[in-house]
Order: sequence, then C-alpha cells, then structure tokens
Amino acid sequence: MTHELKMKVRDYECDLQGIVNNANYQHYTEHARHEFLQSLGVSFADLHQRGIDVVVARITLNYKVPLHCADEFLVKSRVRKEGVKYIFNQDIIRLSDEHLSCRAEVIIVAIINGKLAAECPELDCLLQ
Repeated sequence: MTHELKMKVRDYECDLQGIVNNANYQHYTEHARHEFLQSLGVSFADLHQRGIDVVVARITLNYKVPLHCADEFLVKSRVRKEGVKYIFNQDIIRLSDEHLSCRAEVIIVAIINGKLAAECPELDCLLQ
C-alpha cells in the first residue's frame, strides 16, 4: 500500500541559503507517517492510551535536490514488515519538476506495555 501526502514548504523552514533546512525533511516524513496511519483510522493518542507506543528505532535520510520556499512536494510512503520492525520507505518529490528531493528509510517498532512487541495488529493495517 502506498500513501501520498501533498505539502508546501513554509518560509521559516528555509535556512540562510534559501533551501529547506535538513532537519525539516524528518518533520515532513513524520507528518506523512502520521497522516498515513490516520487515513486508516489509527490514532497515536489512542494507541498511547492503550499502552501502545510506536517509536522510531532508526532513520536514514538521503538528500538529492533541495526544496526551496513555497515549493510544493509530495511525500510517498510505503511500508513493509521484517520481524519486529515496520520499515517505511518514503520519497519526497518536488512537484514542479518531479525530481526526488529526499529518500528516507524509517524503522519503527511497537512498545506495548513497556516491552518490545513482535506483533502489533493495530499497525498491521498498513501492510494491506
């Protein structure tokens, strides 16, 4: 399953060079993952209330071409499961020319009642 989220660069996300500061790409991918889950009816707040915390174990960002102020972009998210890990592959694509701006691999795990969980049915909806 692939999820797509369209976004736009805000001026305060850019540094003195006029390009998006590298840390903001992580914010973009996080927001897209949250929207992906919400589109399937999964709420982080609800999961937490039930003792399920979904946390990032590792993130790798590969920067390709920069985004600039007011650029519109698309975050494409796909997910697969390997053991206890849910692995998100996320591409940030600049819409004006469809160039890949950033490629991310984000590994998340579920902590249920304080323990690493091998299974998390609430997240398995992402795999359909």
